[in-house]
Amino acid sequence: MKRPEGFDPKGPDAEQSAKRKRGGEKTPSAAATPPRSRPTPPRRPDPQQPTPQQPTPRQSAAARPTSGTPRRPTPPGGAAGTPAPTSTRDRRDTTADTGKPARQPKPQRRPRKVAAATTERQARRELARAARHRRRFERGEVKRFTRRSRSRRRVWISLSAVVVVLVGVLAVAVYSPLLALRTVSVDGTARVDAAAVQKAVESQVGTPLALIDYDTITTQLARFPLIRSYVTELVPPDTLMIHIVERAPVAAVVNGATFDLLDPAGIVVQSSATRPEGVPIISIGDQDAKSAAFASVVEVLLALPPEVLAQVDTISATTKDNVTFALRGVGQSVVWGSSENSAYKAKVLAAMVAHEDPASKVEYDVSAPGSVVVTPR
Repeated sequence: MKRPEGFDPKGPDAEQSAKRKRGGEKTPSAAATPPRSRPTPPRRPDPQQPTPQQPTPRQSAAARPTSGTPRRPTPPGGAAGTPAPTSTRDRRDTTADTGKPARQPKPQRRPRKVAAATTERQARRELARAARHRRRFERGEVKRFTRRSRSRRRVWISLSAVVVVLVGVLAVAVYSPLLALRTVSVDGTARVDAAAVQKAVESQVGTPLALIDYDTITTQLARFPLIRSYVTELVPPDTLMIHIVERAPVAAVVNGATFDLLDPAGIVVQSSATRPEGVPIISIGDQDAKSAAFASVVEVLLALPPEVLAQVDTISATTKDNVTFALRGVGQSVVWGSSENSAYKAKVLAAMVAHEDPASKVEYDVSAPGSVVVTPR
């Protein structure tokens, strides 16, 4: 190659170029200007490969990519020791010249392959979890659909338990000797001997209260004519109480040399050799206590108020329609007639007796209570 005129290969420029070569620098020239680099379009990240790491701040400026704008070359007369910008290829050469290894990019991580045994264990766990969930769901459905039957079963069990308890209590009450009869108590007696009544029902002592024979008690107490009625009461654990209502005499009849006290049913309550005080004497002829005349007399006596009944001395009737009686004192008498409307006749008579003078001897005729006739005697 032909050199230009005046070119000195040993001039100052040649010496400076040699120094730069020894120092690893290139001679500044137009060829040393870095070429304009074209920006590389960004690549789409691969989902299966990890994203490469960005360069760290510790990397040198020479390892970083150059910008898109080229730098102007340093003139030959520039500051000494300032290196000119280099390209990527120049950086590789420089690294090779200096003897330092170039930094390689980190290898991309590949996805790990799951072992077949691990996958099988996971599948078994999932199957076991699904089976447990299925069994739990089935149990819930069974409980939901059998709730009504379980409720009915509980009700029947409760009722059966109650019945068993009641049967047990009844069995204890009926057959247990703890509830057997040991004491007989009698009250309401005046003319009836209470000890005789207790002795009459003595056969029931020792019997459980629930098994007492009341028919036998009725038969035994029927032997006492003065007992009009009675009521039994059980007092646990071992007592039987008998409440007696005695027959009350309403009148007396003459029976030969004695006086027999009769109750409204015509039963002889008591016999006495003397006339009993405060009791009227009934005269019905030769008729007995079952006749209509006796029934009419008793009905009249029961209808009279106590203040008038206490004044009756004798009462007589031959039929049911001709009842008459005499009052104590001066000999006042009453014509009653039949036993019909006895309550109304008793009120009218009580008013007339209270209005009349007790010392006057009169006859009261209340057979027609709407028109009472008072006749002096």
